[in-house]
Amino acid sequence: MVGKDRAKPIRELDLERYRALYGLTAVVLSNLAIVAVAIAGVWRLGGDKSVIIGVLTAAFTAVSTMTTAYLGIKAVSNTAQAMAQGDPRRTQTPPEPTTPPTETPTPTPPTPTPPSPRTPDNPHP
Repeated sequence: MVGKDRAKPIRELDLERYRALYGLTAVVLSNLAIVAVAIAGVWRLGGDKSVIIGVLTAAFTAVSTMTTAYLGIKAVSNTAQAMAQGDPRRTQTPPEPTTPPTETPTPTPPTPTPPSPRTPDNPHP
């Protein structure tokens, strides 16, 4: 009975804050783990520059992909939530009607005349 009396309902805003905080924490910790593995890999490889470049490129790709995916998903989630709640700031306004431009008649170019046939300068005897 004690648990039911003391339990507070979590407000929707608090829930979103927790989701954002834990999501960002997961991304930061994952990025730190990728960096740690890349540093350990470079340290263990000694001096083979081509392999080191490959490890660093893969680590950079993984970090940037993870961060971009989190930010993209978060942005889409925020936009969908705002649209579901009917937030007027997040909805798109329809474009204003535009009047079609008036077309000016373009003069037609004169048709070229075909060239006259050439006669040989030196006819065969």
